[in-house]
Amino acid sequence: MNIIDAHAHVWTPDTVHYPLAKSYKKEDMNPPSFTAEELLKHAKPAGVQRVNLIQMSFYGFDNRYMLDMIGAHKGIFVGTAVIDPNGEAPDRLMTDMAKQGVRAFRILPRLTGAPAAKWLQSSGYEKMFAQAAKNNQAISCLIDPECLPEVDRMCRKYPSTPVIIDHLARVGVSGTINDEDVKALCDLAKHKRVMVKVGAFYALGRKKPPYDDLAGLIEKVVKTYGPDRCMWESDSPFQVMGEHSYKASVELVRTRLKFLSDADREWLLRKTAEAFFFPA
Repeated sequence: MNIIDAHAHVWTPDTVHYPLAKSYKKEDMNPPSFTAEELLKHAKPAGVQRVNLIQMSFYGFDNRYMLDMIGAHKGIFVGTAVIDPNGEAPDRLMTDMAKQGVRAFRILPRLTGAPAAKWLQSSGYEKMFAQAAKNNQAISCLIDPECLPEVDRMCRKYPSTPVIIDHLARVGVSGTINDEDVKALCDLAKHKRVMVKVGAFYALGRKKPPYDDLAGLIEKVVKTYGPDRCMWESDSPFQVMGEHSYKASVELVRTRLKFLSDADREWLLRKTAEAFFFPA
Protein backbone atom coordinates (compact mmCIF):
# COMPACT_ATOMS: atom_id res chain seq x y z
CA MET A 1 0.00 0.00 0.00
CA ASN A 2 1.24 3.46 -0.89
CA ILE A 3 0.78 4.97 2.59
CA ILE A 4 0.80 8.70 3.28
CA ASP A 5 1.96 10.09 6.61
CA ALA A 6 -0.26 13.11 7.27
CA HIS A 7 1.99 14.58 9.95
CA ALA A 8 5.74 14.49 10.56
CA HIS A 9 8.35 17.06 11.58
CA VAL A 10 11.85 17.53 10.22
CA TRP A 11 14.77 19.69 11.29
CA THR A 12 18.47 19.97 10.65
CA PRO A 13 21.47 20.40 12.97
CA ASP A 14 22.68 23.08 10.54
CA THR A 15 21.64 26.11 12.57
CA VAL A 16 23.87 28.41 10.53
CA HIS A 17 21.79 28.16 7.37
CA TYR A 18 18.57 27.52 9.32
CA PRO A 19 18.78 29.48 12.59
CA LEU A 20 16.50 28.67 15.49
CA ALA A 21 13.88 31.07 16.79
CA LYS A 22 15.03 33.30 19.63
CA SER A 23 13.12 31.30 22.25
CA TYR A 24 15.02 28.08 21.39
CA LYS A 25 18.60 26.91 21.70
CA LYS A 26 20.38 23.96 20.15
CA GLU A 27 20.04 21.83 23.29
CA ASP A 28 16.26 21.96 22.87
CA MET A 29 16.50 19.92 19.67
CA ASN A 30 15.70 16.34 20.69
CA PRO A 31 16.79 14.37 18.79
CA PRO A 32 19.59 16.72 17.68
CA SER A 33 18.86 15.87 14.05
CA PHE A 34 15.80 14.62 12.19
CA THR A 35 16.32 15.61 8.60
CA ALA A 36 14.04 14.77 5.69
CA GLU A 37 16.41 11.95 4.76
CA GLU A 38 16.30 10.54 8.30
CA LEU A 39 12.50 10.64 8.24
CA LEU A 40 12.39 8.69 4.99
CA LYS A 41 14.62 5.98 6.49
CA HIS A 42 11.81 5.26 8.95
CA ALA A 43 8.94 5.88 6.55
CA LYS A 44 9.87 3.92 3.45
CA PRO A 45 10.35 0.50 5.15
CA ALA A 46 6.84 0.92 6.59
CA GLY A 47 5.36 1.47 3.13
CA VAL A 48 5.08 5.25 3.43
CA GLN A 49 5.86 7.02 0.17
CA ARG A 50 4.60 10.58 0.78
CA VAL A 51 4.48 12.88 3.81
CA ASN A 52 2.84 16.11 4.91
CA LEU A 53 5.62 17.95 6.75
CA ILE A 54 4.69 20.11 9.73
CA GLN A 55 6.70 23.24 10.49
CA MET A 56 8.75 22.61 13.63
CA SER A 57 8.38 25.02 16.54
CA PHE A 58 12.18 25.40 16.79
CA TYR A 59 12.03 27.67 13.72
CA GLY A 60 9.10 29.85 14.76
CA PHE A 61 7.58 31.51 11.69
CA ASP A 62 10.64 30.82 9.53
CA ASN A 63 9.42 27.97 7.31
CA ARG A 64 12.49 27.84 5.05
CA TYR A 65 13.82 24.41 6.01
CA MET A 66 10.46 22.76 5.47
CA LEU A 67 9.94 24.61 2.19
CA ASP A 68 13.43 23.68 0.99
CA MET A 69 12.75 20.01 1.71
CA ILE A 70 9.49 20.18 -0.24
CA GLY A 71 11.40 21.67 -3.15
CA ALA A 72 14.18 19.10 -2.93
CA HIS A 73 11.77 16.11 -2.81
CA LYS A 74 9.06 17.07 -5.28
CA GLY A 75 6.05 14.79 -5.22
CA ILE A 76 7.08 13.27 -1.89
CA PHE A 77 6.50 16.15 0.51
CA VAL A 78 3.90 18.85 0.95
CA GLY A 79 3.76 21.11 3.96
CA THR A 80 1.83 22.63 6.83
CA ALA A 81 3.35 26.01 7.64
CA VAL A 82 3.17 28.20 10.72
CA ILE A 83 2.67 31.93 10.17
CA ASP A 84 1.97 34.83 12.49
CA PRO A 85 -1.82 35.31 12.59
CA ASN A 86 -1.25 38.86 13.78
CA GLY A 87 1.36 39.62 11.15
CA GLU A 88 0.90 41.81 8.12
CA ALA A 89 -1.48 40.27 5.56
CA PRO A 90 -1.45 36.60 6.64
CA ASP A 91 -4.03 35.93 3.92
CA ARG A 92 -1.67 37.13 1.19
CA LEU A 93 1.16 35.04 2.65
CA MET A 94 -1.07 31.96 2.57
CA THR A 95 -1.63 32.41 -1.16
CA ASP A 96 2.08 32.93 -1.80
CA MET A 97 2.95 29.76 0.12
CA ALA A 98 0.43 27.69 -1.81
CA LYS A 99 2.79 27.98 -4.77
CA GLN A 100 5.51 26.35 -2.66
CA GLY A 101 3.53 23.25 -1.75
CA VAL A 102 1.93 24.47 1.48
CA ARG A 103 -1.47 22.84 1.85
CA ALA A 104 -2.27 23.82 5.45
CA PHE A 105 -1.43 26.17 8.29
CA ARG A 106 -0.96 25.06 11.85
CA ILE A 107 -2.58 27.12 14.58
CA LEU A 108 -2.43 26.76 18.36
CA PRO A 109 -3.44 28.90 21.32
CA ARG A 110 0.06 29.97 22.32
CA LEU A 111 0.59 31.78 19.00
CA THR A 112 -1.52 34.63 20.37
CA GLY A 113 -1.48 33.82 24.07
CA ALA A 114 -5.27 33.90 24.28
CA PRO A 115 -7.17 31.65 26.72
CA ALA A 116 -8.93 28.56 25.41
CA ALA A 117 -12.36 30.18 25.49
CA LYS A 118 -11.22 33.02 23.20
CA TRP A 119 -8.23 31.61 21.39
CA LEU A 120 -9.56 32.23 17.86
CA GLN A 121 -10.93 35.70 18.48
CA SER A 122 -8.49 37.81 16.48
CA SER A 123 -8.74 39.60 13.15
CA GLY A 124 -5.77 37.59 11.89
CA TYR A 125 -7.57 34.29 12.36
CA GLU A 126 -10.64 35.73 10.66
CA LYS A 127 -8.45 36.50 7.63
CA MET A 128 -6.84 33.06 7.72
CA PHE A 129 -10.12 31.15 7.88
CA ALA A 130 -11.58 33.21 5.06
CA GLN A 131 -8.53 32.81 2.83
CA ALA A 132 -8.24 29.09 3.56
CA ALA A 133 -11.71 28.61 2.09
CA LYS A 134 -10.72 30.49 -1.07
CA ASN A 135 -7.45 28.58 -1.49
CA ASN A 136 -8.69 25.18 -0.27
CA GLN A 137 -5.90 25.21 2.30
CA ALA A 138 -6.62 23.70 5.70
CA ILE A 139 -6.46 25.27 9.12
CA SER A 140 -4.71 22.57 11.17
CA CYS A 141 -5.37 22.80 14.90
CA LEU A 142 -2.98 21.61 17.63
CA ILE A 143 -5.36 21.81 20.55
CA ASP A 144 -6.74 20.15 23.65
CA PRO A 145 -10.47 19.36 23.96
CA GLU A 146 -11.15 22.57 25.89
CA CYS A 147 -10.33 24.53 22.72
CA LEU A 148 -12.85 22.73 20.52
CA PRO A 149 -15.81 25.09 21.17
CA GLU A 150 -13.93 27.96 19.51
CA VAL A 151 -13.23 25.75 16.49
CA ASP A 152 -16.94 24.94 16.35
CA ARG A 153 -17.75 28.67 16.34
CA MET A 154 -15.34 29.37 13.49
CA CYS A 155 -16.60 26.39 11.48
CA ARG A 156 -20.13 27.76 11.74
CA LYS A 157 -18.91 31.14 10.54
CA TYR A 158 -16.70 29.72 7.76
CA PRO A 159 -18.38 26.45 6.71
CA SER A 160 -16.32 26.16 3.50
CA THR A 161 -12.96 26.28 5.28
CA PRO A 162 -11.12 22.94 5.52
CA VAL A 163 -10.17 22.28 9.14
CA ILE A 164 -7.95 19.48 10.44
CA ILE A 165 -7.81 18.44 14.10
CA ASP A 166 -4.33 17.15 14.92
CA HIS A 167 -3.62 14.17 17.19
CA LEU A 168 -7.30 13.31 17.90
CA ALA A 169 -7.48 16.68 19.74
CA ARG A 170 -5.02 15.17 22.24
CA VAL A 171 -7.85 13.24 23.86
CA GLY A 172 -6.21 10.93 26.39
CA VAL A 173 -2.94 12.86 26.72
CA SER A 174 -3.48 12.85 30.50
CA GLY A 175 -3.59 9.05 30.45
CA THR A 176 -7.38 8.90 30.72
CA ILE A 177 -9.78 8.98 27.78
CA ASN A 178 -12.73 11.01 29.05
CA ASP A 179 -16.12 10.46 27.45
CA GLU A 180 -16.89 14.18 27.42
CA ASP A 181 -13.70 14.89 25.48
CA VAL A 182 -14.52 12.20 22.93
CA LYS A 183 -18.02 13.65 22.56
CA ALA A 184 -16.63 17.17 22.05
CA LEU A 185 -14.37 15.91 19.27
CA CYS A 186 -17.12 13.87 17.64
CA ASP A 187 -19.57 16.79 17.82
CA LEU A 188 -17.39 18.69 15.35
CA ALA A 189 -18.21 16.07 12.71
CA LYS A 190 -21.39 17.99 11.90
CA HIS A 191 -19.13 20.40 10.02
CA LYS A 192 -18.51 18.52 6.79
CA ARG A 193 -15.12 20.10 6.05
CA VAL A 194 -13.56 19.04 9.36
CA MET A 195 -11.07 16.16 9.20
CA VAL A 196 -9.17 14.39 11.99
CA LYS A 197 -5.62 13.11 12.14
CA VAL A 198 -5.50 9.73 13.85
CA GLY A 199 -2.08 9.27 15.37
CA ALA A 200 0.49 10.49 17.88
CA PHE A 201 -0.29 7.21 19.63
CA TYR A 202 2.87 7.46 21.74
CA ALA A 203 1.31 10.43 23.60
CA LEU A 204 -2.22 9.15 24.25
CA GLY A 205 -3.84 6.77 26.72
CA ARG A 206 -1.38 4.32 28.23
CA LYS A 207 1.30 5.59 25.85
CA LYS A 208 2.63 2.09 25.24
CA PRO A 209 2.78 0.01 22.06
CA PRO A 210 0.86 -1.67 20.53
CA TYR A 211 -1.65 1.06 21.61
CA ASP A 212 -4.66 -1.27 21.69
CA ASP A 213 -6.19 0.80 24.50
CA LEU A 214 -6.88 3.54 21.93
CA ALA A 215 -9.11 1.30 19.81
CA GLY A 216 -12.37 2.50 21.38
CA LEU A 217 -11.51 6.16 20.90
CA ILE A 218 -10.45 5.64 17.31
CA GLU A 219 -13.55 3.57 16.52
CA LYS A 220 -15.88 6.32 17.77
CA VAL A 221 -14.06 8.98 15.79
CA VAL A 222 -13.85 6.99 12.56
CA LYS A 223 -17.49 5.92 12.72
CA THR A 224 -18.65 9.45 13.49
CA TYR A 225 -16.60 11.28 10.86
CA GLY A 226 -16.38 8.46 8.34
CA PRO A 227 -13.05 7.02 7.22
CA ASP A 228 -12.90 9.46 4.30
CA ARG A 229 -12.41 12.31 6.79
CA CYS A 230 -9.79 10.57 8.94
CA MET A 231 -6.10 10.26 8.13
CA TRP A 232 -3.26 8.43 9.82
CA GLU A 233 -0.28 10.41 11.09
CA SER A 234 2.93 9.31 12.79
CA ASP A 235 3.98 12.60 14.44
CA SER A 236 7.60 11.58 13.95
CA PRO A 237 10.25 11.90 15.24
CA PHE A 238 8.41 11.64 18.56
CA GLN A 239 6.79 8.39 17.41
CA VAL A 240 10.21 6.81 16.84
CA MET A 241 11.78 7.61 20.22
CA GLY A 242 12.25 5.29 23.21
CA GLU A 243 10.07 2.19 23.14
CA HIS A 244 7.95 3.56 20.29
CA SER A 245 8.44 2.92 16.59
CA TYR A 246 7.16 4.02 13.22
CA LYS A 247 6.14 0.47 12.41
CA ALA A 248 4.02 0.13 15.57
CA SER A 249 2.05 3.25 14.66
CA VAL A 250 1.34 2.00 11.14
CA GLU A 251 0.49 -1.49 12.33
CA LEU A 252 -2.18 -0.31 14.77
CA VAL A 253 -4.21 0.91 11.80
CA ARG A 254 -3.09 -1.67 9.26
CA THR A 255 -3.68 -4.84 11.30
CA ARG A 256 -4.87 -4.33 14.88
CA LEU A 257 -8.06 -2.25 14.64
CA LYS A 258 -10.47 -5.06 13.85
CA PHE A 259 -13.48 -2.79 13.32
CA LEU A 260 -11.86 -1.35 10.18
CA SER A 261 -12.62 -2.87 6.81
CA ASP A 262 -9.95 -3.06 4.14
CA ALA A 263 -11.58 -0.06 2.47
CA ASP A 264 -11.53 1.86 5.76
CA ARG A 265 -7.81 1.20 6.16
CA GLU A 266 -7.15 2.43 2.66
CA TRP A 267 -8.89 5.72 3.49
CA LEU A 268 -6.99 6.20 6.76
CA LEU A 269 -3.61 5.18 5.42
CA ARG A 270 -3.74 6.83 2.01
CA LYS A 271 -6.89 8.07 0.33
CA THR A 272 -8.01 10.81 2.75
CA ALA A 273 -4.58 12.43 2.88
CA GLU A 274 -4.08 11.91 -0.85
CA ALA A 275 -7.36 13.63 -1.69
CA PHE A 276 -6.50 16.70 0.32
CA PHE A 277 -2.71 16.99 0.43
CA PHE A 278 -1.84 15.45 -2.95
CA PRO A 279 -4.80 16.17 -5.25
CA ALA A 280 -4.30 15.12 -8.85
